[in-house]
Amino acid sequence: MRKPSAFARREWGPLYVTLHRALVTRKWRAIPMTLGAVFLTALFQLVQNQSWGFGPVRDLGFVQAEDPLWRSLLRTPLSLFVPALDLPVWGALAQVLLVLGIAEICLGRWRTLVIAYVSTLAGTIYARIGISLGPDGVFGLPASDAQIVDTGPSAAVVGLAVFVCWRYGAWFTAAVVIVSMIVEVLVKNNLAGKEHLAAIAAVLAVIGLSSLRRRRRLHRLRAGGRSGAPPIRS
Repeated sequence: MRKPSAFARREWGPLYVTLHRALVTRKWRAIPMTLGAVFLTALFQLVQNQSWGFGPVRDLGFVQAEDPLWRSLLRTPLSLFVPALDLPVWGALAQVLLVLGIAEICLGRWRTLVIAYVSTLAGTIYARIGISLGPDGVFGLPASDAQIVDTGPSAAVVGLAVFVCWRYGAWFTAAVVIVSMIVEVLVKNNLAGKEHLAAIAAVLAVIGLSSLRRRRRLHRLRAGGRSGAPPIRS
């Protein structure tokens, strides 16, 4: 019993402490942005299923690779909150509440928004690149995928999950998320699965840049300490 409990404490202990402290002391006030995102997702789901509402939701949040890039970039932020038409909305709501809520507590509001947007944008850009490569390449997509409506929070959820795991040292969990996304593509080679991998690649690039910046900062601080000069403040 000691090994599983020791693994759990090592893998999820710091994350649990952060979440528990925030939820006990602040309760729902700890995740105002997440609650707003859940409400917005539910609202878009309700509106897009009305005869009068499908058009406005499409114009605001539907992203397709066949659209002009500028239009896709304008719609990408809101596309995160538009549930996919062919999936149950409760899945999108659960993803937003769980993963976005954890990220908001652990990373802060603005960092969560940035990582979510980078992940979603990576999927949007990849779709165009994949279609230009064609269906024969490993990273390519068939031309018909240009007409697929690309909405929902899944790419942002995957990216945030990997980033939070990195920040809190949950390496095994991060590996499970990444491997499961690779298996998804191997089992069902479609646009959504490859966009998840694009989101992971973008977040790994952000992690790499953050780690490099941190190492350089530590190097400058150590160099300043050895030389007797005052430490450099960032």
